[in-house]
Amino acid sequence: MDEWINYNRFDRQKWHSFFPNDKVTLSQENLDDIRSLNDQISIDDVKEVYLPLIKLIQLKYLNYIQWQLQKMTFLHQFGQRIPYIIGIAGSVAVGKSTTARLLQILLRRLLPDRRINLMTTDGFLFPNAELKRRGILERKGFPESYDMEALLEFLNSAKAGAKELRVPIYSHQSYDVMKHQRQLIERPDILIVEGINTLQLPRNQRLYVSDFFDMALYVDAKAQLAEKWYLERFGMLLDTAFTDPTNYYYPLSHRDREHAFNVARDVWERVDLPNLEQYILPTRNRADVILHKTENHFINRVYLKK
Repeated sequence: MDEWINYNRFDRQKWHSFFPNDKVTLSQENLDDIRSLNDQISIDDVKEVYLPLIKLIQLKYLNYIQWQLQKMTFLHQFGQRIPYIIGIAGSVAVGKSTTARLLQILLRRLLPDRRINLMTTDGFLFPNAELKRRGILERKGFPESYDMEALLEFLNSAKAGAKELRVPIYSHQSYDVMKHQRQLIERPDILIVEGINTLQLPRNQRLYVSDFFDMALYVDAKAQLAEKWYLERFGMLLDTAFTDPTNYYYPLSHRDREHAFNVARDVWERVDLPNLEQYILPTRNRADVILHKTENHFINRVYLKK
């Protein structure tokens, strides 16, 4: 089966032509502040890829708002705020977090009177102690390592118009869920949900996480590139962990560097690559928009579901 049959495919130049607005209020310094460690993003990326994408999101959001108003009028129910939810998925190290943060900034500038919030599904990983109890610590990131019931309950509350939402927080420094800290989200207009599992079907559940999404994005790249970026990021994490004993990577940062990279390659081969091939990549065709990356995180193609 041709998985691309339901998509329109555009090269970068064609995609830019749909909204050739080159007025960017961000500087390269702004972009450097939001990008992940080894991700790369430029003003040209904003002009040629993200501004057309933001315009498309705006059109879809305005249609959503109009439908919500029509529905409330029909049902004589007023004053309820139901957020528009955008999901962002893709492999480890592919640049999902950078894309999510950039969309948040651009949407806030485009819609200054709206509340634009961002959260990651990392906080819904089971704590390390629970993963150890279940004997699946080595499968961290696989579907069974997430408390999907809690994530679905959270999204259900969001779509029910809950006034306050509390999201568990994951620390990439300690490599664990933070027990007593929560991110507070109050009455969002647009909620961006980023994570490797946002398009997956939970085990023993009939709901997809993406059933709660009004728009879904997938950041795509070949596995070989994702591995390269993963190892580049790992090297940077080693450099930043060298003087911090509380950092998860601190012990490895004081070992022979080749040994440390062998550990990272082993994790990629045993965990991240199988997870990508078995669980993440197969959900790609659930996305409305696919951003395809090549070398240096350059987005060369955009796929838009018909």
